[in-house]
Amino acid sequence: MSATDEKTKPIKSTGGLRELYPQPTERAALKCLPKLDVHCRNFIALSPLVCIGTSTSEGSDVSPRGDAPGFVQVLDDETLMLPDRPGNNRIDTMTNLVTNPQVGLLFMIPGVNETLRINGMARISTDPDHLAKGAANGKLPKTCLIIDVREAYLHCGKALIRSKLWDEKSKIERSRLPSLGEMVNDQTRDRSDKPMTNEQADAWIEESYKTRLY
Repeated sequence: MSATDEKTKPIKSTGGLRELYPQPTERAALKCLPKLDVHCRNFIALSPLVCIGTSTSEGSDVSPRGDAPGFVQVLDDETLMLPDRPGNNRIDTMTNLVTNPQVGLLFMIPGVNETLRINGMARISTDPDHLAKGAANGKLPKTCLIIDVREAYLHCGKALIRSKLWDEKSKIERSRLPSLGEMVNDQTRDRSDKPMTNEQADAWIEESYKTRLY
């Protein structure tokens, strides 16, 4: 192996990582809780958006879930319920959970730089009581995720501060990106059995936003 290869080979051990990174502070280690406390509960109640990470031996997936603040419900200090809303029907998250129930959640609140991370185990429920709790706009979800909390901890705001995510000046003009319909058409046109024009695709998406959120 050349000197260049030796310098660029990937790190494959925690020992190798610790040569680069110091040990976490005591506060960073102690803040990881085995169940939800009042601050975690408050954060979840105010959060309209959570990103959910799942994985199998074939790969990983992260998907956003959003609704009115508090749509993720705390059933008790060790259990959350996340109702499923209509989407693209790929069901990547739930397909992964059937194989591997481990899940990671990242809760965000607009205007707040800090986030809440929760790791645990999830199961897919069609229990009528769960579905009734997860109803929105008079409609029941098809399923709910019941998440058993293994660890929960607040994450500092450095990433969001660096990204200036909530800064009004960071917003871009939507015109800097093509429409979603145009982008997806470019990605699928040569393989689609039912191609659409960009205008048709955009109209279909806008209609789904208006009539198929719930």
